[in-house]
Amino acid sequence: MSLPHPEFRVREAEIGLGDDERTRIEVLSEVLARRRTEISAAAILGLSTRQTRRLRAAYRDGGGGVLIHKARGRASNNQLIPGIREYVIELLRSP
Repeated sequence: MSLPHPEFRVREAEIGLGDDERTRIEVLSEVLARRRTEISAAAILGLSTRQTRRLRAAYRDGGGGVLIHKARGRASNNQLIPGIREYVIELLRSP
C-alpha cells in the first residue's frame, strides 16, 4: 500500500504508528478504493458511520498523518510540576 503524503512518513518515523492507526489506514484505504463499504468499515473500527465518514474525508484530503492523534508525543497538560512528586513522597516518608 503506498501512502500519498510524505508528511505521513515523517510523522510515522518520529512517532511510530500504533496497531489502531495501521488498522484505520488499511480499512479507510479499502473504503476509498471502493472495496469496502463505510458501514462495514465502521463495524470493523468500532465507530459510527458518521465518524467513519469524517475519518475517510480527512484521510482522503490529508493522508495517513491526519489519523495520528495530534497530542501524541507531547507531555500531559495535567502533569505535576517537576520535583513535586519527589517532594510529596519525601514528606510522606518523614516522621
